[in-house]
Amino acid sequence: MKRRRFLQRSLQAAALAASPQLSLSLSRQPEHDYILTAEEQPLPVLPDTSSALLTFNGQFPAPVIRTRQGEKLRIHFINKLPQETTIHWHGIRLDNAMDGVPYLTQPPVKPGATFDYEFTCPDAGTFWYHPHMHSIEQLGRGMVGALIVEERNKPAFDADVMAGFKDWRLNSDGSFMPLSEPRHAARAGTLGNVATVNGRQLPEIAVPANATVRLRLLNMDNSRQFAISLGDTPARVIAIDAMPVPPQALEVHDLGVGMRLDLGLHTPAEAGVEIPIYDRKGRFLQKVCSLRTTAPLRSGSPPPIPVLPANPVSEPDLSQAETHRFVFEWAGAMTPVSKDGHAHHEFWTINRRAWAGMHSANLPEPLAELSLGKSYIFELHNATPHGHPIHLHGLIFKVLSSDRKTITPFFTDTILLEKNERARIAFVADNPGSWMYHCHVIEHMKTGLMGYIRIS
Repeated sequence: MKRRRFLQRSLQAAALAASPQLSLSLSRQPEHDYILTAEEQPLPVLPDTSSALLTFNGQFPAPVIRTRQGEKLRIHFINKLPQETTIHWHGIRLDNAMDGVPYLTQPPVKPGATFDYEFTCPDAGTFWYHPHMHSIEQLGRGMVGALIVEERNKPAFDADVMAGFKDWRLNSDGSFMPLSEPRHAARAGTLGNVATVNGRQLPEIAVPANATVRLRLLNMDNSRQFAISLGDTPARVIAIDAMPVPPQALEVHDLGVGMRLDLGLHTPAEAGVEIPIYDRKGRFLQKVCSLRTTAPLRSGSPPPIPVLPANPVSEPDLSQAETHRFVFEWAGAMTPVSKDGHAHHEFWTINRRAWAGMHSANLPEPLAELSLGKSYIFELHNATPHGHPIHLHGLIFKVLSSDRKTITPFFTDTILLEKNERARIAFVADNPGSWMYHCHVIEHMKTGLMGYIRIS
């Protein structure tokens, strides 16, 4: 691929991400190639300040990467940070060598080095990308971006927009506060104090009036969980974590860290109407951003909300499935200290084992050894007083049941377990390799709540 073509795609992505609306109208080309450069860049988050962000291509929001279902995506990655890093492609069922997990699937990309990611996306939908090394700092300071895989036959929406949620921990002068505090890491996670959507506080995203709109919501924060509501505006859930579902009326939908939600809605017929998007906490609605209608697209009624085509995910054979049990536990708030005086936080465990890898090649044994092509049921028990979005790399699983809520089975890559909840998931182990399996509250992951499974 010519460098000029690489750069053209990077510049197009940069222009797209800089748009307040983050419209998905990028012109199609036969190639889907990008250059991504990890680098520090001072940028304004708070008014009249500058914050030392860690970025992709010197910008926030990061470039929106786009490809089409079933087509190869090539990304040339350059690390200009003073520390090692990788890129993980969250939710994509890709070759294990491209999954971006240091030591487990690839060597860390050293400062000044490059790495070429090349993979095909079998599923359409809303995904995202982020480092899987020095995660508290690198994600907390801005290295998160959206990855959109378009359907082979594009659904007939009038507009397709996204809202990416990302909080920051900033002092009033724009400098960063500590990104993690042990007393919060041992609980629900250290929350940010500056909430942004698409890099702005309480933005208004332009959408045409009298239109059928696809709204993609991405929780790319380190710790915060949302309960999404559109208040009095009717909307329908059409995909959960990129996996299409039969359209269902939105009331409130939990959006844990790393999770995505696609909504379909009809906008009002008049220009200038606000459609607030809320995070509901109990009886209270807190606005996080809003849509604002522009000129109407038509005089008549808008077309129906399209039903998204199913992704090619294998249906697990429950009658032949082997069951594995996993208990996610709180290990206590003790902080062991090594002989050299460094604190080693281990607050969480999976099956009474805290993750001890990720910074060396001396990896622990897998949590489970699975046979390629076989169906499995995982019984999950969150034996802690805090919620955990449990994410499995490289596979899509089916949520079967829960003792806390009524479940209509659906496919996903992340399940948000409430405190003390028990749930059952199932999948076909059809993607060989070693796949991370962890809580996506970044501090929980980094302080023990992580492991991996091996499929062979």
